[in-house]
Amino acid sequence: MVNRLEGFSRSVFILDGILTLLFIGGFRLALRLYYQRSGGSFFALDRAARLSQKKRLLIIGAGDAAEKMVREIRDNPHLPYLVVGFLDDMPVKIGNRIHGITVLAPISELHETIIKTKSQEVLIAIPSASRDQMQRIVDLCRTGSVPYKTLPSLGEIINNKISIRGIRDVAYRDLLGRPQVRLDQRQIEETFQGKSILVTGAGGSIGSELCRQLLRFAPGCLILLDAGEQNLYQIEMELLHEHGFADYVTILGKVQDRELLDSIFKRYHPQIVIHAAAYKHVPMVEKNPWEGVFNNVFASRRLMRAACRYGVERFIVVSTDKAVRPTNVMGATKRLCERIMQAYCIANKERGKTRFMAVRFGNVLGSSGSVIPLFKRQIEMGGPVTVTHPEINRYFMSIDEAAQLILQAAAMGEGGEIFILKMGSPVLIAQMARDLIRLCGKEPDTEIEIKYTGLRPGEKLYEELITEGEGIVATRHEKIMVLRGNGIQLAELRPLLEKLKDCARHHDAGGIKKILLEMVPEYTPEENEAVL
Repeated sequence: MVNRLEGFSRSVFILDGILTLLFIGGFRLALRLYYQRSGGSFFALDRAARLSQKKRLLIIGAGDAAEKMVREIRDNPHLPYLVVGFLDDMPVKIGNRIHGITVLAPISELHETIIKTKSQEVLIAIPSASRDQMQRIVDLCRTGSVPYKTLPSLGEIINNKISIRGIRDVAYRDLLGRPQVRLDQRQIEETFQGKSILVTGAGGSIGSELCRQLLRFAPGCLILLDAGEQNLYQIEMELLHEHGFADYVTILGKVQDRELLDSIFKRYHPQIVIHAAAYKHVPMVEKNPWEGVFNNVFASRRLMRAACRYGVERFIVVSTDKAVRPTNVMGATKRLCERIMQAYCIANKERGKTRFMAVRFGNVLGSSGSVIPLFKRQIEMGGPVTVTHPEINRYFMSIDEAAQLILQAAAMGEGGEIFILKMGSPVLIAQMARDLIRLCGKEPDTEIEIKYTGLRPGEKLYEELITEGEGIVATRHEKIMVLRGNGIQLAELRPLLEKLKDCARHHDAGGIKKILLEMVPEYTPEENEAVL
């Protein structure tokens, strides 16, 4: 410094900075890589001990999901897995290496590969697998005599990073193989963003999933109405603590309460109403038909009146495939609710702005009243698993798929439509029971008996989605169809509705069925005894 660096080039400072950065950074990087490769230890013996404690994991699938899973396992040495190889049916992938781990063989060679690699667990990392693919893979895994798990489906991980926490046991919804739902995100966002939305039945399986899906589209306020205290509390805690959403109101009460509805609409001014509250259990409503009438018909009408009075923009009725050619009171009341919705749409076209519509779909896996929880409990107890009839079948979809398509249909509606969600192929309930028994590690008909009990009151052997004569039209969404049936005037419905209400007040099951038959001509009532 005294001699002003005579004899030294000024570039020494630049070279010194670069070399210092490279040597110090390189040393630290080498340490990090060594730790990752050695399982977090400098000592070979300690590393060997750590690796011996990890489960040897064989991954089925060599796509993006599998690669992300390996990366997460590598980045976290405390995770209890050591990936020993991949299996994939694409010939071009076999022999390739992902993070230094080889794609060993096609999936059909699972059993031999488990023996060769001494695998202790199998992970199915194909979120987009179809029903047939998943069924084949699960059948192969069962012959491998090691535990097997899967990653969530694409519908479950829309907004979440694939994570080790997402690994779970294979469930029946994986065998159902529903393809990923394609949504018009912009259209749904334009419909729901910043809006005040009332969801009735918000604590139920469909209502609560609708609330979760609505969060993706930034609603202004969610008004959650439910008659069940515990269910309402659970969705409230989930919205607040798991999703960090605080712009909600929880209202404990019934849709039948006229004064409560008026107070809700006056204070919170909902712009969109999604009406998911209903009695849906077929045998229960068959035995208590007056409650089905009060809740599914007159409560719905009361809510529609309030929507018209307070200028709601959109009103969506969540309907069911049991409304098609109904043989039970529940289906007939839901079909009547659809007709009332269309009548209000006609009456409201000129003087109001409310767009009324309904969304009709079949059974939802995991919903309240679903057969799967019952089957699981029966399997845990050692059987028998009770199925009503060997030929009975139903349409099924997952809860998240149903909720997403309800929102898509609601965004598409212009008024008066009954949207139908494409449910794919019907599933034999007896086959579903056998699949569930196998998923639980048991053999049907030998370890767990399947017992046929006969059809329950009001139950149909086959469900339908369309009534003959309804005009079905395709929409721009491949999974949604629309029915534009002939509407009816409110004036025609009022006298019969008054008679229906009178019969319900007097618990007259025969009178209720007789009037429902007048109002829903395709209804075929059955002679089932009510509780009163």
